Amino acid sequence: MTDPQTSNIWTEERVRSTLPARAQDSHKGTFGTALLVAGGPDMPGAALISGLGALRSGVGKLEIGTYRETIRAIAHAAAEATYVPDALIHIANGSHPLTSYKAIACGPGTVPDALTEAAVGNLVKSSAPLILDAGALSERSYAQRSAPLILTPHAGEFSRISGYAKERIARSPELCASEFAETHGLTVVLKGPQTTIAFPDGELYRNPTGNAALAKGGTGDMLAGIMLGMLCCHENWRHAVLNAVYLHGACADEFIKTRSPHTMLARDIAGWLPEVWKQFE
Repeated sequence: MTDPQTSNIWTEERVRSTLPARAQDSHKGTFGTALLVAGGPDMPGAALISGLGALRSGVGKLEIGTYRETIRAIAHAAAEATYVPDALIHIANGSHPLTSYKAIACGPGTVPDALTEAAVGNLVKSSAPLILDAGALSERSYAQRSAPLILTPHAGEFSRISGYAKERIARSPELCASEFAETHGLTVVLKGPQTTIAFPDGELYRNPTGNAALAKGGTGDMLAGIMLGMLCCHENWRHAVLNAVYLHGACADEFIKTRSPHTMLARDIAGWLPEVWKQFE
């Protein structure tokens, strides 16, 4: 088991050395199509927020799979995306093909019910890197898959899916994340102060960016979207995960230089990302 004392900080220098260049002769097919399964009748904003994060983060083309009423609510604000109506239903019954996607994320704004669980059961059979967040997180057995499986819980969600007591997670977040990641052969992005990123082979990092402005609904949805987009433009999927967490926090750090942390909205992160990302190129 990994000793948490050996975990590394994902530093500014590491970000600079691993962010991908965008070749002048590239096209949208170079970076691939991502599928974001998100939002619902009562939480359309989650699909919009995570969608904006993905669109800002290097994806070639983004498909947002959500309910028809959600599409009507958000399409004007995320006009660059295309949409898959009632995606959870079609994925759950196996009628929506999953072979063409470079990366997939599921969970922001979705209800953790039998339909979501059935859809996740088919998503984990896909060959694309898969992010599970929010409503797609549940206590389940995880079959080993060849492509990366990335869970992005906060401490409360992690306690629910792992069975670890919240007190234990608060006391030893790195040890808990690493133990769960290695046991189940997946990656855990345990969100919180100095977010912990634990890979299935025991590699472990702490993220140094971010502040209390992120303690607000929607910021986790934004992180899932940014990570999805970065999986499409990075050759190394681990760098995509680590850089997404870093830049997400760095945007919040930039925000509070001139504004109160009380006032940041999750969507503000997407607005800051172009400027913050450019600082590392």
